[in-house]
Amino acid sequence: MKIFSQGVFLYIICCLLPVFFLGCASLSDKGQPGSSQSLQAQSILKFSDLPAPNGFKMLSKDSYSFESSGMRVGLLRYQGKASLDQVVNFYKEQLPMYNWTLLNITEYGDCIMNFEREAESCIIGIVPKGDKVTISIAFGPKAPLLPKKAKAAVK
Repeated sequence: MKIFSQGVFLYIICCLLPVFFLGCASLSDKGQPGSSQSLQAQSILKFSDLPAPNGFKMLSKDSYSFESSGMRVGLLRYQGKASLDQVVNFYKEQLPMYNWTLLNITEYGDCIMNFEREAESCIIGIVPKGDKVTISIAFGPKAPLLPKKAKAAVK
């Protein structure tokens, strides 16, 4: 009887242990901060050429926009769960699809990304806080280029 119960015990361990480990290994970290999965764009946006990552909620009380005669100005704020790297990569991939050109990125804990196109500029601020990230998208017309003044001749 003792040999039989040891055999059953070994059989249970041999069958259930692999199932337990395989089951845990198949769990994924989709959508978790720090995962390498790329973010997708939301399908409904305030402005079609300024995407936000899917799952991010607009902070309406902290956002505004104005559009008139082809000119637009605004500050859109979103918050959601993702890593800083995921959000930075999202904007590096998405904005060029809408003819925005990346000018520069400044990172030191937070991240500031500067984009431009024909007559507009866009500054994206990305601030991680705990397991959430806040995105600020400020956009408006580019300042007109001022002609350079001729230097006075030295006499």
